[in-house]
Amino acid sequence: MQIALEHQLAAILGYFLGSIPFGLVLTRLAGLGDVRKIGSGNIGATNVLRTGNKKLAIATLLLDGGKGAVAVLLAAPYGQDFALIAALCAVIGHNFPIWLKFEGGKGVATTLGVLLALSWQVGLLACLIWVGMAAVFRYSSLAALTAFAASPVFAWFLVGERAATVVGLLAALGIARHHANIRRLMKGEEPKIGGKQKSAAEPAPPEDTGDKPTP
Repeated sequence: MQIALEHQLAAILGYFLGSIPFGLVLTRLAGLGDVRKIGSGNIGATNVLRTGNKKLAIATLLLDGGKGAVAVLLAAPYGQDFALIAALCAVIGHNFPIWLKFEGGKGVATTLGVLLALSWQVGLLACLIWVGMAAVFRYSSLAALTAFAASPVFAWFLVGERAATVVGLLAALGIARHHANIRRLMKGEEPKIGGKQKSAAEPAPPEDTGDKPTP
């Protein structure tokens, strides 16, 4: 019973740390309004970059990654199981924060943060893949999807089966959260890093039917 309680505490710790919406908080403090109303509507660093404030986007990236790493590092002294639970729940907290009616981000930075804390080798490899893909193709989503897909393989060889299983769950969650990006990539409609994406709330332009307006 005591072990079960400790596991629950690790899950709660991870979730609530992960649920801090730094992207939303920083953009509001900077007077840029609600980041959910621009671009993709996401609270992550890529969408914060669409405000035009690069420093704020970098701060969001570091804080989102940092909260995941902190959750793991706080739980790690109690054993690998606690660290893995905190890692998984930190990403779930970021993606489905209770404060935002469970509508959060896609978990890229937070996942990279927990990977670095679980195993710096796995995290570093995932980060290098993200940076390399982003530099070559300029698609943040494609870079994230590639890093997600490769991470469980790295974890399997460098950490072990149990860690690889949890990292595989994180990868599956991250890929699922990018379902709309995958569709846009397949259609060639995905905006590149630094590019503008029309807000979902923005109405579409009227269709030109070729008819002249009636006087």
